[in-house]
Parts: sequence; C-alpha cells; structure tokens
Amino acid sequence: MPIPDFSHRSFSYYPTKAIVVAKCIGGVWTEPELTSDFELSLHCFSGVFHYAPECFEGAKAFMGVDGRVRFFRPEENARRMSRSAAYLDMPAPSEELFVSMCIQCIQANWEHIPPYESGASLYLRPVLFGNNPQLGINSSKDVMFVVMCSGVGTYSGAEILSTGTAVISRNYDRAATFGSGAYKIGANYAQSLHAYNLAHGQGYRELLFLDTATHTHIEEFGSSNFFAIKGDTYITPDSSSILPSITNASLRTVAESLGLKVEMRPIAVEELATFDEVGSCGTAVVITPLSRIDDKPTLEGKEVSRSYHFSEKCGPVSHKLFDRIIGIQRGLEEDTWNWCHIIEKP
Repeated sequence: MPIPDFSHRSFSYYPTKAIVVAKCIGGVWTEPELTSDFELSLHCFSGVFHYAPECFEGAKAFMGVDGRVRFFRPEENARRMSRSAAYLDMPAPSEELFVSMCIQCIQANWEHIPPYESGASLYLRPVLFGNNPQLGINSSKDVMFVVMCSGVGTYSGAEILSTGTAVISRNYDRAATFGSGAYKIGANYAQSLHAYNLAHGQGYRELLFLDTATHTHIEEFGSSNFFAIKGDTYITPDSSSILPSITNASLRTVAESLGLKVEMRPIAVEELATFDEVGSCGTAVVITPLSRIDDKPTLEGKEVSRSYHFSEKCGPVSHKLFDRIIGIQRGLEEDTWNWCHIIEKP
C-alpha cells in the first residue's frame, strides 16, 4: 500500500484500512470484530434512523518526536460516552472495552498515522447507536459500537493557531437549559447545522451560542468550548448545558500548573470587551484563537450591533497552553499527569 500524503490535510474523512465493531444484544456484548468492510448492515427500523439514539466521541493518537505513538486520555472519552449513553438509557461499552477497541483500531491502521513532521494526527471517532428494530418512541435496548479513524490536519484547514472570527447566535439555540447539551449526542449537532451554515456562509470560522433562557450569557461554540484569558486568569463558562470538554479540562490543569488562576463561572456577553484573549478549545483544534466576535440581531442579517476585537495573532498565554498540551501529545514534554497511552506497533 502506498504511503498516504499527509501534507495540507484538513479535518476531513480520509480513507483508512479498517474499523472495529461490537454489538450489545440482550445485554451481552459480542467480541470486537476487526473488518475492512466500511459498509454497516442495519435494519431499516433500527432506532437510530427514527429517534436518534446515538452518541459519539472524538479522540486523537499522535506520532511523537521519538517515534512512539501516544493516545491522549481515551479513558475520559470512555467515561463521557458512558454518561451520554446513560442519558439516552441505552447500553454503553465498559471503559476497558472502549479503550481496547480504540487501540485495536489504531494498530490496524498504523500506516495511516501521520508522521511527526506533518503536524497531523490520527483522529478516532467511536460511535454508539441503537440498532434494534422498533417503531414506538423508546430507548434502544440493543446497540452497535463502532470505532473508526482518519488521518487529519487542523479542523478548518487553516494553519495551526491562526486566528479566526466568530459571530454570536441570537436567533438560534444549540441546547435547551434543561436539555441534552451536556452530552455528546448527534442530535445536538444536527440542531446547530443550519445556524452554522449561515455563519460559515458569511465567512465566520465559529458560531458562539448563548444560554437559551436569557440569551445574556456565553455557553459554547458550535464545535468546541469557550475560554478566555484576562490577566493571569483562565476563564471558561459554567453551565449544565455545556459539553464537558476533555481538552478544556486538560487546559485548566495546565493553566494551574503555569501559575494561572482558573475560573469556571457564568460569563455575561458584555465581558467579551474585558478579555485579553479569547479562543475555542476542543479535540479537533486544541485551541483556535479568535481575533473578532460579532454580535448581530440575527444570523441572516448583515447588521452588526457590536464587535469585540482581540489580537490578530494568537495571544501569549493561549500559545503557552497550546504548546504544553501539544508537547505532551507529541512527546516533546514530560507527560506530568500520565495522560497518554503509549501504543505499540503491531
């Protein structure tokens, strides 16, 4: 098989060699199956097609500067998937099964792990969904768990740590106050697609959602969590309808190790004017710094009520945080918190 070209890749699907599949039927999990058949066979009455009992995760494996492959915090992804599945009242793989199937997928697709010099990574997408035939509105009792991967570059295809712009969504909501926003389920993303398309169509890289109850406080971006730097403080929203980002949690730990204060609290929109740096953070991007955030009455309109401006370059604190996380993931710095699993070549 020819060596893939990993240069200039974006965060997109690129063909790989194999996926790993397991099913839970009647409460019993089957043995994971490694297959090169990427076509899944499902009953047309499977619950996933009708009521969206589905959740997923995103994790990354990196080729290090020392030639060793590091898999970043997969046990946290396993725990988050378990939370999401519990919200949907359907079975979830154990932490052990989740991690072992991810490792199996990495090893089966070894030649698709981007080399260290490329700056790219192997992105894993574990997906869990209801597959038993049903017609009534019920949680799925049988599920299929699939782990797939793709060698990817940055989320938007832009250069690492290049700044982007965002717009606030005032006439579209991501998740209700007492809804499913804190869980990584596909339905949350489906709800945001139209608004996201409107923002992207106007040249914005990100879309910033507010709380649905009052539209006065920042929640999160469409693809990732929100954070800000003010002086020596790392600030991120605290809300029951925000997805608990593993990257955000890691950045908070790193921030404290660098001597920063960390605040998780409600953030009023107007506070944007007081921040030194603002960015989005998530598995796909780690950090995307924002140079401007526009506030508009509607996403469809051209009128901008107010613009919040930040540096055209990644801020110094965000850069330090990014360098520390990436350094751990790529073997450039000591893995102080034992976040990485070293994966052996098969």
